[in-house]
Parts: sequence; C-alpha cells; structure tokens
Amino acid sequence: MLFAEGSLHRYLRNLVMSLVVNESLKVKLLPDVEKMMICKHLNYWCGQASVELQETLAKMEFSFGTKMLFGHSESKSSKNLRQAYADFLYGLLSFPLNIPGTAYWKCLQGRKRALEIIKSIMEERRASPKKNQEKDFLDLVIEEMKKNGSLMTEAMALDLLLILAFAAFETTSTALTLAVKNVGEHPQVLEELTKEHEAILRNRENKDQSRITWQEYKSMTFTQMVINETVRLGNIVPGIFRKVLKDVEIKGYTIPAGWIVMVCPPAVHMNPKQYDDPFTFNPWRWQVESDQGRRYQQTPAVTFPNGFHIQILEKNI
Repeated sequence: MLFAEGSLHRYLRNLVMSLVVNESLKVKLLPDVEKMMICKHLNYWCGQASVELQETLAKMEFSFGTKMLFGHSESKSSKNLRQAYADFLYGLLSFPLNIPGTAYWKCLQGRKRALEIIKSIMEERRASPKKNQEKDFLDLVIEEMKKNGSLMTEAMALDLLLILAFAAFETTSTALTLAVKNVGEHPQVLEELTKEHEAILRNRENKDQSRITWQEYKSMTFTQMVINETVRLGNIVPGIFRKVLKDVEIKGYTIPAGWIVMVCPPAVHMNPKQYDDPFTFNPWRWQVESDQGRRYQQTPAVTFPNGFHIQILEKNI
C-alpha cells in the first residue's frame, strides 16, 4: 500500500477506509474500543502495583487490531504473532545486511513468520467462512479476491493485512504513552479533561448508562485538542518518503523525476512561524476560533503527480 499509485492506491485506500467510516465507528468500533480499554485493561491495571505503560499499551492495541482485522487471538493461538512483529520492528530501520544474526535478517525472518501466520488464518477462513456473525476485514478482503477482474491478489492481501496490523499498534501505543505523560505533567490539562468527561456523565438522561454514545464521543472537543497536541509534539513518524514520478516545479525549484522526496513533519510541527512556543504542550492552541487555528486552514497546498499533498502532512500528521 505504501508504494501503490493512481487507481491501485485509490482502490486500496477505499478498501481500508471501510474499516473506519462513520457508520462503522458508530455501530462497532466505538463500543469495542471502550469494552477493551475500560472493561478489560483499565480494570486489570487497577489491581497492579505498577504498569509498564508503552509495552502494555502496545500489547493491548495489537490484540485489538489483529482481532478486528482478521480475528486473531493471542491467548487462543499457539503461534506467536506478536513476537514475529517484534522481530520485524527490531530491524525495520537497520543496515540492509542479510546475514543470519543481523538485525536486518531478523526483520526479514519476523516478516516471513508473520505472513505465514496470517496466511494460515486466511486459509482457515476460506475453508470455514463465518456464518451469521459480524464479518471482519479479512472477510472483506477474501470477498474482494473472489470478484471477477479484482485487483486484489493473495500476495497483496497478505501484505495489506500485515502492514495494517503493524500500524494498529506501534504508532498508536507510542502516541497514547506520550498523551499520558503530557497530561500527567500538566495539571490544568488534566483538570479540563476531567471536567469535560464528568459533564458528559452528569448530562446523561439515563444515569445507569454504562456505554459511551456516538453523540458523547463527538462532544469531547477538549479531548480531541489533547490528541492533536500529542501527535503534533510526538511526531510519531519523523520522515515520510515519496518518489517523484515526473518533474515538479515548487517555488522556482525543479524536483526531477525519479528523485525521492522526504517530508519531515517535525520541521513543520516545531516551526515557531507555524506554532507559537512550539515545544510547549498546549492543547488550547487547537481551538478553532484562535488565530493559530485559522492559520492552519490557510496553509498553501502543493500536490505531487501521484496526488500526494504536502498541505495534509503539515496539518494533520
């Protein structure tokens, strides 16, 4: 998916977006996340003397992501998919020396084992399709593969499932860890968050209600501001690469076809011309009515031939 272009990229993107469209969030994802986070993990953490937060969050997110994508359960499976991903991650940004024992070799072996496990899950699902149950993303992929003239091949499906599962836990767990750290170090932010969530509880017509509704979720404006500020400061993805398909003119400069462009989000996120006091954790900067908020909306866009927009990266990553 990272290297797909044109119609293939749009096809894969639309397929992936079916996971997180609003109706899907309302019906399934929101209650599933709450059940996992509050009813299972937070209740368990309360009984522990201490919690290694990032590792615990990564485990939680991995469990949820693989369950949502292709119905995998670490507790019920004899195959250690989490360890395969750990090996894959360990050598992901290592020197490409494919010799047994090197980080790069371990990375390739981890990827190979992860693909083998996902493939075995796919084969089991093909042999025993779900009946009268809610289908997951794997079911959708299998249906796509069966269509006449479909762009989806088995190799593409496996690679897509592999990278989505990776994206579901690694960057998310890091961002959540940073959010807890930042909120813990800023009492005013914690106080404002507490007020917002306690107000939601007070305003419920049914005081016995135990599940977050879609309307309540959408009303968490300050919570969203905290998320935006966490991701801005965290810069979970420090660099993004794109290959230039044809010569591109930008502000009097020519980027030749074939060159690799690296977009560096921290260069924007920490730019004092873009953000006042950029190294300070300040969720209030994301208030829509502020001058800063209007400045984001006026950021000029630059579009590459493959549809890649610098403007989107500046605002949201």
